Amino acid sequence: MVYRHYRLPSLTSLAAFEASARHRSMHRAAAELNVTPGAVSRQIKALEEDLGVPLFTRTTTGLVLSPDAEALHAVLSQMFSRTAEAVQVIRSGTRTRRVTLACTHAFASEWLMPRIGVFWRGYPEITVDHLISDDAREFRRAEVDLRIRYGLGAWPDETAVLLMTDRIYLVAGPGFAREHAGATVADIPELPLLHVDWADTEWTGWDEVLRRAAIPHGALPGRRFSTLGVVLQACMDDQGLALGWDRLVRPLVADGRLVRFTDLEMPAPGSYYLSWSAHAPVSGAVATLRDWLLGAAAEDI
Repeated sequence: MVYRHYRLPSLTSLAAFEASARHRSMHRAAAELNVTPGAVSRQIKALEEDLGVPLFTRTTTGLVLSPDAEALHAVLSQMFSRTAEAVQVIRSGTRTRRVTLACTHAFASEWLMPRIGVFWRGYPEITVDHLISDDAREFRRAEVDLRIRYGLGAWPDETAVLLMTDRIYLVAGPGFAREHAGATVADIPELPLLHVDWADTEWTGWDEVLRRAAIPHGALPGRRFSTLGVVLQACMDDQGLALGWDRLVRPLVADGRLVRFTDLEMPAPGSYYLSWSAHAPVSGAVATLRDWLLGAAAEDI
């Protein structure tokens, strides 16, 4: 393998490794890099031979990183991101006024889309590109200017401001609510529950809600989904009981597609934050959208 001044392995192999580690999949990395999975696999093998250690363990659910690989990926992810930000700054003098905004599917469909049209019409000179994903790792992509994230507001290399808080209560389809009309909060652990298993570890799940409500429970039954939007669809179809974030489910409750179930309600442990890179300057277009979103959230309150 050829070395440069910094005695680094091939940048091609490092890029293949970084994408594979981020996606936990060589196939998805290959799709992103526009090469074959075999090409990615060969680059990873060459890198492992050069470093003298294995980087991945392949499982049925994806790649598992070794401790060495986790450390290398943390550094590469930050460095690639910083490099991409520098390139974007250089390009910004000639590119059109575009802003890429990242958020989850549920937030986009239930809160953002009913409101963002006002911004589009008010600022036609700014083009907003929407990266919508329930995998928070996608929010680290270089082209993302603003992120709407749920959590505690502390993410490496990001500046975050509070967008809005929320409350959690239980929701069900009207048919499910009629079928279980006599249920109490103590019965919740035995009911069919709809779970969201997100890549984002800060998302609040059933176990945390029940513990905060001091409801004894063991292993929780129910189906698991990767997106909140699909959970709400299943809930409206009377398939089970779901956790409802008021900001997202309020319109569905208002028009009767969902109903509140029992009187259990609590402040959400996390909040919605608006974040951006702590290392890159904020362009005028980004600042305009950021300030508009903060204003829209304030009106929602």
